[in-house]
This record gives sequence, structure tokens and C-alpha cells, in this order.
Amino acid sequence: MSFAHLGLAEPLVRAIEAKGYSEPTPIQRDSIPTLLEGRDLLGIAQTGTGKTAAFVLPSIQRLVAADKRVLPTHVRMLVLAPTRELASQIAESARGYGAFSKMSVATVFGGTSINKNRQDVARGVDILVATPGRLIDCVEQGYINLSMIEILVLDEADQMLDLGFIHALKKIVRMVPRKRQTLFFSATMPVAIRDLAAQFLTDPATVSIKPAATTAERVDQSVIFCNQAEKQALLTILLQETKIDRALVFTRTKHGADRVVKLLAGNGIASSAIHGNKSQPQRERALALFKSGEVPILVATDIAARGIDVSGVSHVFNFE
Repeated sequence: MSFAHLGLAEPLVRAIEAKGYSEPTPIQRDSIPTLLEGRDLLGIAQTGTGKTAAFVLPSIQRLVAADKRVLPTHVRMLVLAPTRELASQIAESARGYGAFSKMSVATVFGGTSINKNRQDVARGVDILVATPGRLIDCVEQGYINLSMIEILVLDEADQMLDLGFIHALKKIVRMVPRKRQTLFFSATMPVAIRDLAAQFLTDPATVSIKPAATTAERVDQSVIFCNQAEKQALLTILLQETKIDRALVFTRTKHGADRVVKLLAGNGIASSAIHGNKSQPQRERALALFKSGEVPILVATDIAARGIDVSGVSHVFNFE
């Protein structure tokens, strides 16, 4: 099945082909026709299944068909994401998918200048990708108006609940029009997520995509038992003696990530850290150095690493 068979318009199909996509993933195949009809959707799918295209492509088509001029400071489609990196990644994808559809895209998230956020949305924007906290700051200061929202997307909803965004999400939903299309995506579906979806969605279609393979089938895994005092030396030895292209090292805390970077530097191993205490430019630079291979080790908290899109990772170390 091709993307054209899903009912997507020619400019979108052309943009997809320019990205090198040949056929839709399961979540794209099952979601796009339903979303083109304007229905709400509850999607259960993990990161990496192609869900960004699944909700952005039909949304762009519906926005183009509605042919409404966005007013200054207003937004037509709002995508909420739990982290800065994921928000940036979604926005980048939206710009690519909308390359031939003349859709304006902007981002709003912490770690960046709120004045720049204000400038980016001053003329109005078709698609805004935001983290909840910074979005509320901008709305309360009068920089963003959500009264024109036609489509609302909550991506990685389970992660947003884990990060304590539940009250912010409920506050944002009260700011947007009741008459809207709402799309809700989560990798897991615990009771709290089902309850939240029931509050936000109206008669939704449900799409559940199981991963093609479990982690155990795709990745060689091992566990090394050691004393706490030995862990730092052991990590250093493993990084020095293992043939590594790019490695991710996960720590539990921000300070733990900084300690690992300092430890590795003392042993002649170049690494960078990303976590919530880093500014957005610092996080973007660390990620760019890692993607280019200039710095082969990226140390991150699990929260900060959510949504990172990096190819060529040969090793992942869960330090804690």
C-alpha cells in the first residue's frame, strides 16, 4: 500500500517521497484514513513506529482544506511533547512533511528565550510544538492565544504524566476550544492514561501497534554485578576496551550525569551530557557533537534522552 492510497494529497505524497519513504508503517496505515475523517484518536505506539508522520500528515491536509488564515499570536494545531528534544524533532518533521503545503511551524519550550518564543508566534502559526510549562507561561503573558485551535495532539502522554504535567495538561485543555480534533498517543496504557484520554477525547478510534520485535530480540544484553565502589572504574574500562562508534550512558540524576562526564574526562574519554539543568543551546551542541561522531559518548538522564533520534549507536550503558 502506498501513501497515496491512504487518501493523502499530492503535495504531502511528494514531501514523503522526498524523505525517502516508500510505504506506510502500521500506525500510519491504520491512523491516517481515520484522522482524515476528522475523528479523535487514541494511539498506543512506542517511539520509533512512525507516529509523528501518522498524525502530522493528515493534520496538514485538514488544515490546508479548511483554508483558514491564522490570526496574530494564534495557533491552528498544537502538539504537546514532554521534552525539548522531542518537541524539536516533531517540529523538524512537520516542516519536512509540509514543505509543499505552505504550513508555518514553530516551537516553544524551556531553555530558550521567551522573547524569541514571542517573536516566533507573533504573526500566528499553523503548527505549534510545545512543552506544557513554557506554553502556559507564554499564554499567561499574552504571547500565545489558543482560541483558534483546530487540532490538539498529546504525544508521549505517559511520559508527560511521569514528569508531573497532569495539572498543566488539564489547564491547557481548558484553554482550547471544545470543538476540536484531539489525538492522544502513549506507549503504555495504564489506568491513569485511560482516565486522562477519556477526559480529552470524544468517541475516539483506537489504534494499537505492537513493536515488531522486543528489545531482547534486537539487542545483545548483559548484566555485570559489581560493588558500588567499582562501578566508575568498570565503566571506564568497558569504554576503553570496547569498540565503540557511539555509546549512550544513562544515569538516574542530573548530577550523576555530570559526575560521569568528569570521570571520563579524567581518563581521557571525550563525552557530553544532556539533562534538565543544561540550557537548550548546551543540549543542542552536545547532541550535535554526538551525532557527528566528534564526541562518541553521550551521558544523559532518561528524561532528557526521550525522543532523541540518533543512528549508529553501538552500545548503551545503564550506569545505575
